[in-house]
Amino acid sequence: MLEIVVQAIFWGSLVAVLHTYFTYPISIWVISYIQDRNQQKRFPEYPSVALIIAAYNEEEIISKKIENSLELEYPKEKLNIIVFSDASSDRTDEIVNEYYDRGVDLVRIEGRVGKTQCQNEVAKMVDDEILVFSDANSMYEPTAIKNLIQKFSPETGCVVGELRYQESSEVEGESFYWRYESFIKRIESQIHSLVSGNGSIYAVKSSSYVPLTRDSISDFAELLEIIRNGEVVKYAPEAVAYEKTAESTSSELSRRIRIITRSWNTMIDFVDLLNPAHNNLISYQLLSHKILRWLSPIFLFVILFGNVVLVIITSSIFYQITLATQFIFYVLATIGALTDRFDIQESLITHVPYYFLYSNYGMLLGLFKFLSRDNIVTWDTESRDG
Repeated sequence: MLEIVVQAIFWGSLVAVLHTYFTYPISIWVISYIQDRNQQKRFPEYPSVALIIAAYNEEEIISKKIENSLELEYPKEKLNIIVFSDASSDRTDEIVNEYYDRGVDLVRIEGRVGKTQCQNEVAKMVDDEILVFSDANSMYEPTAIKNLIQKFSPETGCVVGELRYQESSEVEGESFYWRYESFIKRIESQIHSLVSGNGSIYAVKSSSYVPLTRDSISDFAELLEIIRNGEVVKYAPEAVAYEKTAESTSSELSRRIRIITRSWNTMIDFVDLLNPAHNNLISYQLLSHKILRWLSPIFLFVILFGNVVLVIITSSIFYQITLATQFIFYVLATIGALTDRFDIQESLITHVPYYFLYSNYGMLLGLFKFLSRDNIVTWDTESRDG
């Protein structure tokens, strides 16, 4: 009886991990391959756009971001550049005001209310047709906004661009992960709709924008609100923004904890979308791409523990092989951790396992914060070299 129970738990957890990382991408690829692709009607060529840039203590990078925004290939009379300062205490506001004569507006919001509330406030102030949300450290390719706009159609409420990480970044595992996520987003967009975005580059129709609660993570909650209201979210891989990865895995861990904590808190407000009766494809995407992914650290622990128990209580060579495979994986991750710790040149074969486990550790801490009814509304800016 014990063997049957342990096997059921082991295989259930293994299937969950394999599904969220492997079979889910394959399944939606198959759906996209067999699905008819109807040509969408396009949005008007040059609607008015408000580029809304989030800033908190960004004196090291904000000038570069504004210069980058002023060089965008979009009709100047149709593009309004707005920087909101979430009660910055450095020279961010002063630097932004230096660009006033070049058409850049500063909106200072007191109280350190967080990114989502700041976005709500700015969205109420502007009357442009499209709102493009960006971070201060996200540098756009010149055609980024044009390419976002081209993906809009009457049924599209939001378009998400592509975030790429610069090759000079130290956290190569993060860059690898984002390329993997970009592949999934391309397929999700083809079959129906994205279920998540990224705060670096995404656009929302003003008529589709829904004010969010302060504790929501905006680039997730806004998309779910749009889907709930019957519209879809599309992906524009040609609309490219560049960022450096985190300066270290420790700063990446803090970012991961913040994102997962806020995502769990946000998901509570959208449990209705997990009901297949609402939209079976959206519920499948949310369960597979989000819920199971966020629970993967729990599954990984259960797989390892269950495998050890099965090796002890059975004589199956298969379970010995699976345990040995896990052992090799964790050894590679340990080597990756040591090379990262001592700043030694490393390869993807060790750094990707390390980054994978480190990310899962962040997801586990984020889950614990959520279960303890904690949330992270504001963000801190790490030192950048510009």
